[in-house]
Amino acid sequence: MKNKFGQVAEKIVQAITSSPKEVQHFDSSPLPDKEDIYRVIHDIFIIFFPGYFGHSEMSFESIELRIGYRVAKVYEQLRPQIFRELIHGCRNEKSPCGQCEKAAEQLIIGFLEEIPAMREILNQDVKAAFKNDPAAVDFDEIIFSYPGLEAVAVYRVANYFYRHGLRLIPRIMTEWAHSRTGVDIHPGATIGQSFFIDHGTGVVIGETSHIGNDVTIYQGVTLGALNFPRDKTGQIIRGARRHPTIEDGVCIYAGATILGGETVIGENSIIGGNVWLTESVPPNTRVVLKKSDLHISPRRPEEKAAAKGA
Repeated sequence: MKNKFGQVAEKIVQAITSSPKEVQHFDSSPLPDKEDIYRVIHDIFIIFFPGYFGHSEMSFESIELRIGYRVAKVYEQLRPQIFRELIHGCRNEKSPCGQCEKAAEQLIIGFLEEIPAMREILNQDVKAAFKNDPAAVDFDEIIFSYPGLEAVAVYRVANYFYRHGLRLIPRIMTEWAHSRTGVDIHPGATIGQSFFIDHGTGVVIGETSHIGNDVTIYQGVTLGALNFPRDKTGQIIRGARRHPTIEDGVCIYAGATILGGETVIGENSIIGGNVWLTESVPPNTRVVLKKSDLHISPRRPEEKAAAKGA
């Protein structure tokens, strides 16, 4: 069996060394560690929502020490991960800048300084959930258990780093949230305040989506691309605007699909369930599907008898 393992390992090594370099990473600069980033998100949530996560016995007497500890922990954990991504980017360009350590320091400090503003935005998101969901009993229930809020909170962290030039770490963060909540938000999307995702499962928000304030989205909604523009050689043109704009006060019901970079949903509009939309609509518009041809009739006696015997 030992010889067999050795033979298998040798074949795998041969396959690896002969594979295209695009699907392997042999480099003196390690990539960001996913597990470390997942742990950082947990600590960030303790800072965002003190008393809900981590030490639930948080008090005003101890909060300064506990938050100070978490801030230091986030700094110590996240700074090296940022450095890893930055130095890796420099090596890809084959021209290390020598400034990655300083840039990593600036990015993490900038993020920590941004947390009070992020907490205020998340506060508005929680209030939007309570305002728009009659099933919500109180804010505690929303913060503890709503997958939409969790996904949006992670997005707001990831979006900060995306806006400051990182790509790997933001995607690791939002894909972690996607795996937990079923909500797929690209970190490059632009999302305003008081944003509420109800239920959440199956929601997809593309990279170049623009979402205004006071927007509500239900499960299964897609804000996607209508097509992918390509250059003369057939290569996808990256960075082009592909996803729709959703203006303030819009409500999008379950299963709706809105596509295209030129598609604008005007403010205070309502998009009904299962609508497929590839064109703009003006403000204060209601878009719904016509009622399907349903046939409703009582079951025949023999059908009921057969069901009972099944």
